[in-house]
Amino acid sequence: MQADKKEILFMVQYPENVSPGQRFRFELYEGLLKKNGFKVTTHSFIDSHDYKYIFRSGFVFQKTLSVLKGFFRRFFLLFRVKKYDFIFLQLGATPVGPPVFEWILAKLLKKKLVYDFDGAIWLHQESEKNHVPRVLRNVDKVPLICKWSYKVSCGNEFLCNYARQYNQTVVYNPTCVDTEQHHNILANHDVDKVTIGWTGSFSTLKYLYMVQPVLKRLQEKYDFNIKVICNQQPLLGLKNVQYVEWTAENEVAELATCQVGLMPLSQDEWSEGKCGFKLIQYLALEIPSVSSPVGVNKKIIENNINGYLCNSAEEWYNAMEKLILDKALRKRMGREGRKKISREYSLLSNADNFIAMFS
Repeated sequence: MQADKKEILFMVQYPENVSPGQRFRFELYEGLLKKNGFKVTTHSFIDSHDYKYIFRSGFVFQKTLSVLKGFFRRFFLLFRVKKYDFIFLQLGATPVGPPVFEWILAKLLKKKLVYDFDGAIWLHQESEKNHVPRVLRNVDKVPLICKWSYKVSCGNEFLCNYARQYNQTVVYNPTCVDTEQHHNILANHDVDKVTIGWTGSFSTLKYLYMVQPVLKRLQEKYDFNIKVICNQQPLLGLKNVQYVEWTAENEVAELATCQVGLMPLSQDEWSEGKCGFKLIQYLALEIPSVSSPVGVNKKIIENNINGYLCNSAEEWYNAMEKLILDKALRKRMGREGRKKISREYSLLSNADNFIAMFS
């Protein structure tokens, strides 16, 4: 029986269990794949030793060395890919440079590539900690990889519509959570002092700063806590701010101490490409959420049912005020939110769809 198992190679950017994008887009399904007769192998571009430098300021030599090592790792991998039936390619074989490895895999070695992305990666977004020139990042390779792929897996319909320009076999594959075994702690709304929460990486803190003036105005009238779960401490200049350094081990338990979740976004193409993972996490824990009506947020949040969609500062203020003052409202919206996630963004709801990509 073992010899009949189909083999999948997950060709990814980072080591396992460190990147939310990887953990919840495909690492989540490894157990199910194995139960369904697949053998799974993961190969990352950046190894575990070098990962600690990638998102830190400076360390130019270490970062350069880690990228060179990554290219060598990919080169030697080419000699071992023959046995794999499918290659699940996350974002690209390499973070910089032309799509040479993808071309070799698809055109020369005739491998079935399942190309996955959960953001508008054809746009150039420069990180404040990794100033990689556009010419090196080579975002123009995205259409080519789409064309060469067996299937393309995208995290929302905006991304799917982009991919369909280049490939007719595009799968809508939402980012999901395991509501049974992991995102299974429910928020406690019977508290004397409400906590408004936000979770994300340093690169998305700019969105939290968008609602800083509203939070400050609310604090002039109400006493509440603000919890920020991130890999960098924010500079909010507000009262009662609790910063929690994000870890895979603490993310759910820390988030479950919040009663309201925030997801502000700017109105642009990059934000349209986001997959609403903050909202998915909040609602899974029965935390009603307040968000910008941008992209997939408009699909996840059902206005006045599991949260609020806000266009203006006044709408943000009113939405948060209602949730701060009304415990019964928080509970009702929280229950509706978890129902939504269980129905549309859970491991169980998406399992068949994910497994079917490898057929």
